[in-house]
Amino acid sequence: MNQELRFGVITVQNRPWKKQVERWQLIESLGFDSVWVADHFVDPYEPNTPWFEGWTLLAALANQTNRIRIGTLVTSIPLRNPAMLARQALTVDHISNGRLELGLGTGVSWDPVYSMIGIENWPPQERVARFRQVVEIVDQCLRNRITTYKGQYYQLQDTIMIPLPIQQPRPPITIGAVGPLVLKIAARYADTWNSVPGEWHTSPNKMLGDTCRRNKLLDGYCEEIGRDPQTLRRSLLVFGSEAETVFNSADAFEAVVERYRNVGITEFIFYYPFRDEQLPVFKQIARNVIPKLRTKHGCH
Repeated sequence: MNQELRFGVITVQNRPWKKQVERWQLIESLGFDSVWVADHFVDPYEPNTPWFEGWTLLAALANQTNRIRIGTLVTSIPLRNPAMLARQALTVDHISNGRLELGLGTGVSWDPVYSMIGIENWPPQERVARFRQVVEIVDQCLRNRITTYKGQYYQLQDTIMIPLPIQQPRPPITIGAVGPLVLKIAARYADTWNSVPGEWHTSPNKMLGDTCRRNKLLDGYCEEIGRDPQTLRRSLLVFGSEAETVFNSADAFEAVVERYRNVGITEFIFYYPFRDEQLPVFKQIARNVIPKLRTKHGCH
């Protein structure tokens, strides 16, 4: 794929506000392309730990940065009405002066949020059907001043969106997808497809194989609807053991990038270093290794 490499970082929002600002400003100063937060009601793996709401935090951090692109990886659709989500997105797009990357995902059935706050945990078929409608509504609301939508699960009547977003025709949409039905939605609506390779303890080889397979499926789904597959960027959240060790050394980082670059990934999103002792390597990679990789793969 003839696309420039992009590199981003996700910071999990379990640190005090001042530490969040410090991390985002460091990431921006190091030249990364994007920075992200998660979107859950609590940390689903450790619900009893500190946690800040994703979109509120995103708006605040937008005002603490200047250049870097920002987003949620990814917005969990059970938490919000889709028209309200579109309103949040256009607001953050203005606060950030047109730097929003709008991440969207189905949410996961095992998240403790459903019982915690009393919302419905949709069965799989309904979850996918609702997701398609949410994506359609968000897409239409961000493109148009007035939207009417009649769907099985969501209905809008003369929904007004003023002002329109800074980014036109709308902020770019990243869709997180692993299954065929959601990959088809990504093929139709997404500017970027983001893959989470598996469970945290999935082996690196299986993650790579699954990513390659899904990438090929996505090519086919694009071709079925007459879309050039090269117009859909392929993004990866580096996960599991690779996420924990990628900043152990420059060699480890390059090895991960090259493995996935070879199967079509052009955007890499890494967790902020899990251990303080990884920070010197993290900074070295940003300043020296990433520019070398951009040059190697024809990027400027």
